[in-house]
Amino acid sequence: MTKKEVLLNQEAYNNVKDNRDKVLNDPYRLTYHLMPPVGLLNDPNGLIQYNGVYHVFYQWNPFETAHGAKFWGHYTSKDMVHWVEEPIALTPSDWYDKNGCYSGSAIESDGKLYLFYTGNVKKENGIRESYQCLAVSSDGVHFEKKGPVLELPEQYTAHFRDPKVWKKDERWYMILGAQTLDEKGAAVLFVSNDLYHWEELGKIAGAGMNGIGDFGYMWECPDLIQLSGKDVLLVSPQGIEPNGELYNNLFQSGYFIGKLDYETLHFQHGSFKELDRGFDFYAPQTFTDESGRIILYGWMGMTDDLEPYQPTIANNWVHALTIPRELEFREEKLIQKPVEELKKRRKNQIVIEGNTCHGESAELLIEVLSNGQFEISIRNEAYLSFNGEMLTLKRRNIKTNGLEARSCKIAAVTKLQIFMDHSSLEIFINDGEEVFTTRYFPNPKDKKISIQGEIEYTWTKWDLG
Repeated sequence: MTKKEVLLNQEAYNNVKDNRDKVLNDPYRLTYHLMPPVGLLNDPNGLIQYNGVYHVFYQWNPFETAHGAKFWGHYTSKDMVHWVEEPIALTPSDWYDKNGCYSGSAIESDGKLYLFYTGNVKKENGIRESYQCLAVSSDGVHFEKKGPVLELPEQYTAHFRDPKVWKKDERWYMILGAQTLDEKGAAVLFVSNDLYHWEELGKIAGAGMNGIGDFGYMWECPDLIQLSGKDVLLVSPQGIEPNGELYNNLFQSGYFIGKLDYETLHFQHGSFKELDRGFDFYAPQTFTDESGRIILYGWMGMTDDLEPYQPTIANNWVHALTIPRELEFREEKLIQKPVEELKKRRKNQIVIEGNTCHGESAELLIEVLSNGQFEISIRNEAYLSFNGEMLTLKRRNIKTNGLEARSCKIAAVTKLQIFMDHSSLEIFINDGEEVFTTRYFPNPKDKKISIQGEIEYTWTKWDLG
């Protein structure tokens, strides 16, 4: 570890210590989500189960609640329920990552844990440089930087980042988010035999390819997975205009389903589908655990104009990650379901009589017995309604104080699973057919939840500790 790295890490730890009481006493601090100990958190990184232990790394600015030179924070767990904060994994301390250890992924090889990430460099003349870098660990906690293993190809701008690496047929593959010289988003594939030397294969998808059309000026956080015999490309495109109930956040996250020919690089795929219908979901990443499940985490945040108004900033922290979600296929659609392990957090089960209950860190399970219109009021700050064909989530805008909405079309609502956590909501409809994720900031004293409408239903509540 270099002297600069030691000094930066110590400064970060001191800031955590100095702000600990302020952060922990924030009424909007979450109970069962991963958050920064101080400062700003964004993308989940390096998701892996290594030697039986789950690892979640994340983009972290420990010095302020704004985007700056990112570190990699690190949590571990044996059960995805109880988490341990580990030492800083990556520090922006070298010439190739001095302005940020940007997002990336993790793999295991020969018993060691390998982290791939983008080193961000900003020159004094304003020119940006990006390098795809490697760090290696023998214990999963302490990492040795190996420096850049891939430099910027000439046909892309320096917006070239977020390496996701996997193994197929004894070869290693890396997919990267990119911007072409004519400012079109793309996903680019590379191959390696040893993890240190990479050969470009080419673009597999992007704006203007395969009938996509003009679809964003930059594609971030690509992730290519195999599920039920299909290839699924998850990606977070930037620069898509709203289209009715679609694409209403500043940036989007979604997926293409198809089949990739690794020899010809032809990726025959369907249309882009959004992963989440809420206000705060971006930069998801997946990993495959030892049981074969594909599990996803997302960033429960957005770099929009509301970000500086989040009330937790007054207590020197902002943003969180989603709960872990298992991915499945259902009728040519990606389904997200809370992982089974989260049931271990349930306590104080109540089968609710009537249309009102109270909670702030809880799970609600609502079984809808008859189709019809309804509205659920959550702490008088968020409202979920169904009019027979459109499901809508409204919340108070923290900048304007007015209500804002996100919607999706759905034929019927038969089941709602709502995860509340002080200042977050994750709503799973019909066992993951649709998902709404959002932050919201109710009056801490208001814990009332109520249902109004034409439906028959049963509902159960658990506190989540």
